[in-house]
Amino acid sequence: MEDVIQYILETNGPDETPPELPDEQLLARIEKEHGIQLPAGLREFLLCVGDVERGRLEPVTVTDEDRHTYLPELMEIAWDQGVPRDLIVLCEDEGDFYLVGPDGAVVLWRCIGEGGLTEDRWESVWDWARDEWLRL
Repeated sequence: MEDVIQYILETNGPDETPPELPDEQLLARIEKEHGIQLPAGLREFLLCVGDVERGRLEPVTVTDEDRHTYLPELMEIAWDQGVPRDLIVLCEDEGDFYLVGPDGAVVLWRCIGEGGLTEDRWESVWDWARDEWLRL
């Protein structure tokens, strides 16, 4: 995990208006207001690198309601697509969703065609970041 965080921070390019990093209070407020429970791995991810936007895949953000990566809005879209409420959006990818389960594992939900969960699985948000987002 530490090596993934270090890589993300070292290679993060300048953004004209990067989002801010969230704090625990903001995450607690989002959970309460939107009726979700952030898995520990996603919480840690948001607190450490929740201000990084890079590449084709863009993980969720929580500090700017106007960003297309804003978690509460993406949750509403995912729920409308049939995603169970115990799975939390990590990233939207051309209409599909990478989701974090209560156990911290990341799964892929396809919305196109028959849709639903695929067999794709990463043991943690950090494994997903390394293997899928960053492709290290």
